[in-house]
Amino acid sequence: MNAIRFLCMTSTTLAVTCLSLMIPAAYGQANLPDSIKVPDGHKTVLEAVGVGEITYECRDKANAAGQTEWVFVGPKAVLNDRSGKQIGTYFGPPATWQANDGSKVTGTQLSVAPSSTGDLPYQLVKANPAEGKGAMNGVSYIQRVAVKGGVAPSSECSAANKGKQEMVKYQADYIFWTAN
Repeated sequence: MNAIRFLCMTSTTLAVTCLSLMIPAAYGQANLPDSIKVPDGHKTVLEAVGVGEITYECRDKANAAGQTEWVFVGPKAVLNDRSGKQIGTYFGPPATWQANDGSKVTGTQLSVAPSSTGDLPYQLVKANPAEGKGAMNGVSYIQRVAVKGGVAPSSECSAANKGKQEMVKYQADYIFWTAN
């Protein structure tokens, strides 16, 4: 084998290897807690990185007279693709994922699992039927994974500041699934 042919074969193999490393694979379930795994018979149709804020409000603690706590009010985030281009928004209540094409889904939380300290938990949501035609059509499940931040504020919540709202920054990957 001559040197030029060897170099061409080597560079082609290297190019294919590099290209395959740049293309993201479907989000794997193997390393996730069982409680948030999507049932068999589903495939990933969309992956988005949610970047935004969670709003909390200082309110009376349910069934605990005279006590207060930070209560989740709702999210507000942009949904970006892996290259950073905005493809939609996430807001609530109710929790709503809306694609730039106008299609959207709401959902019901099925389960959560602990993530890292200081981060919102992982989450599995059963999607309601989509409104509108587009990217959200056929979505059956949504997972929240790779979470950073978003937990209730560490500042004081007391009778003196009841009604005060605080926004906490967060980021999470949202993985959208549809039936095979």
